[in-house]
Amino acid sequence: MNPLRLELTARLARDLGVFDSPGVEIVAPTLPGGSDGFLRDVHTVGYIEAVCQASSDPAGAQTGYGLGTEDDPAFPGMHEVSALIAAGTRHLCEAVWSGEIDHGVNFCGGLHHAMPDRASGFCIYNDAALGIRRLLELGAERVVYVDVDVHHGDGVEKIFWDDPRVLTISIHESGRMLFPGTGFAGDVGGAPALGSACNVALPAGVGDAPWLRALHAVVPPLVRAFGPQVLVTQQGCDSHYSDPLAHMALTIDAQRVAYEMLHDLAHEVANGRWVALGGGGYELIDVVPRAWTHLSAIAAHRPIPVETAVPQSWRDYVSNRYGRPGPERMGDGASESGRVWWRSWASGCDPSERVDQSVLATREAVFPLHGLDMWFD
Repeated sequence: MNPLRLELTARLARDLGVFDSPGVEIVAPTLPGGSDGFLRDVHTVGYIEAVCQASSDPAGAQTGYGLGTEDDPAFPGMHEVSALIAAGTRHLCEAVWSGEIDHGVNFCGGLHHAMPDRASGFCIYNDAALGIRRLLELGAERVVYVDVDVHHGDGVEKIFWDDPRVLTISIHESGRMLFPGTGFAGDVGGAPALGSACNVALPAGVGDAPWLRALHAVVPPLVRAFGPQVLVTQQGCDSHYSDPLAHMALTIDAQRVAYEMLHDLAHEVANGRWVALGGGGYELIDVVPRAWTHLSAIAAHRPIPVETAVPQSWRDYVSNRYGRPGPERMGDGASESGRVWWRSWASGCDPSERVDQSVLATREAVFPLHGLDMWFD
């Protein structure tokens, strides 16, 4: 979670002119009313106090709250920074709901593993859940959360497990292979909200075409059936083939296709209301900046072709500061004009194929709960 990935993303987006696009505004987050009290909408008082204590005295961090661990080391100012990230997502949700903006992006956010009472998986405060909670407070009756991070979006799912107003969809590498070890097809939400959770657990090694096939076979039909008023999405880019913490084989090109699909869905079913967040991503120079610059550009209605050259100014900066030049193009060369070929679920299912087995298990578990056919779109 080295913050250089955020710095390099902002610098790349700026060098490519994304931040200068018409209608784009960069907003510095502030705590609502100058208080961190909004954190209690999701997190327990005891946990928030433990984070504050660890923030002022990292050596005294309480591991019982997941703090001071290898995944979530304590550092000075941890509470303040994490609260601001959460406040940023919350503010975007307010602005989208009120109609002040159509789309909001917080690529510093997407900290989906944080639990109500503990830190987990590099995440302190669950900004996505706090934003969704605020939408519900403001009157939203149906919110869909889509998580394309390579890791299961367990924190957000747990927080809304029993809430039929929120549908959480996570497509990720199987928990049999990867942290956090959860998120299987049969996990469909609590008794008061059956069908409110959907998990597509894919085998390791999945590349562009089968991943996009799985995504399109599950996400659009469910989102359309649920009919959300707001779409909140988490775009962790650690599914990339060069990410050091997972075992998937996606390219930037395919990730960009997914971002465009989510953007189009927001316009189709949610009147354009879309809050897009960052998340995981641990190839800090070659992957994260390009992925989330594409995300920001799509949200700005100024998509960047994958053939676009990475600005030399950005590459020079990276080379001078980090001793490596960075990628030359905004894509990985896996597509033509941004088009990645994948086989639609409508073409038929192959029950002997591992990805189709995963998709079929998910559709069988969840689709009937939404009045959808498990075999056909």
